[in-house]
Amino acid sequence: MSSALDITAHANPPRAAFLDYPLGHTTGKPDEPELQRAILVAALEALGTLTTPGSVKHLPFRWSEDDAWKQGAFAGGDDRQPRHDTPQYQNEDDRRRAEDPACAACVT
Repeated sequence: MSSALDITAHANPPRAAFLDYPLGHTTGKPDEPELQRAILVAALEALGTLTTPGSVKHLPFRWSEDDAWKQGAFAGGDDRQPRHDTPQYQNEDDRRRAEDPACAACVT
């Protein structure tokens, strides 16, 4: 998955799903789990059907009604949060779910 189309094109991965969202939001907006799930499902479906090497599926989701957010992104600066060595969660419910030993999708 990528939110930087030019970098993806230069890296030439076997296949990719592109989401035209700000960097750091490759799988959707914070605190919108339904949208995040829809984005991930669409990306996985695309990755399972792309057969031509280097294919990039442009996902149909939009960050906002217009592209005004891009002006700020292209103007410079990086407002992404720093990376951490420990898991970071969107909220307390996410933390509880991730730490639940019955969660088959979670890896500790």
